[in-house]
Amino acid sequence: MSSWKGFGLLLFAAVLAAAAGGIAFIHLKARAGEGGGKMATTQVVVAAQDLTFGTRLEERHLKVVAFPQKSVPVGAYTTMDSVVAQTSKVFLVTGEPVLASKLSSIGGGLSVKVPEHLRASSVTVNEVSGVSGFVLPGDRVDVLCTIDKAPGGGSDIAITKTIIQNIEVVAAGVKTASDKKDPIRVQSVTVLVTPKQAEALALGMHEGRIHLVLRNPVDHEIVSVDPTNTREVFGLTAPKKVSTRPARTTVVRKVDPPAPQEPTYTIIRDGSIQTQKSPTEGKP
Repeated sequence: MSSWKGFGLLLFAAVLAAAAGGIAFIHLKARAGEGGGKMATTQVVVAAQDLTFGTRLEERHLKVVAFPQKSVPVGAYTTMDSVVAQTSKVFLVTGEPVLASKLSSIGGGLSVKVPEHLRASSVTVNEVSGVSGFVLPGDRVDVLCTIDKAPGGGSDIAITKTIIQNIEVVAAGVKTASDKKDPIRVQSVTVLVTPKQAEALALGMHEGRIHLVLRNPVDHEIVSVDPTNTREVFGLTAPKKVSTRPARTTVVRKVDPPAPQEPTYTIIRDGSIQTQKSPTEGKP
């Protein structure tokens, strides 16, 4: 008797499960049937491959895909003819919609990456001064300049000074340069600077050696840093200044004081002028 009761409970549970599944199926089918049973889509131009900034777009760089009409981003294009011959201002990944805000119809190459009022300037650094190749586009760096013979510091004094702080790297690439007879691989780093900073950077490369210092991307503080020289780093004292002029010799001459003189008197008597030692001299 108890076995029949258990079987009945199982059968009742199965019927309830089937009913719940049927209701869910009917509900989902009804929702899928809204809008004629087909989701509305729109043709959108997307990148057919990964593209770097400054790329002049051609048909091979693009493709058209169906996008849900409700998800089309603002500024999207529907035909490739509207996009071809324009230049990308940012990096685009495969499948990313090509938007008007990401394109430029003027110029090409790196110039479209340079904001107004700024300049792009390149510096050549080796593996050490370029932070071992870890300086990449988008990073922010400080620029240090080292001069072997500091002006006014003596022939044996080298000095290092932070000449620019918190500038953005827009390009970093490897090129081959010739050092005497042996070719070496050096890195060319392009940074965004103001016109005044561009002058400081050019002067630093002309007068000494440039070093890049990588910053934390959220650290934008400009700090006051004094130059560092050889004597300061190694605890050396400045040499005493030796005068090249001959020492002056002062000759002191002894001068005897003048002998005291007796007072004299001028007397006018009977129409004549006389000088005498006493006012009463010559009186009867």
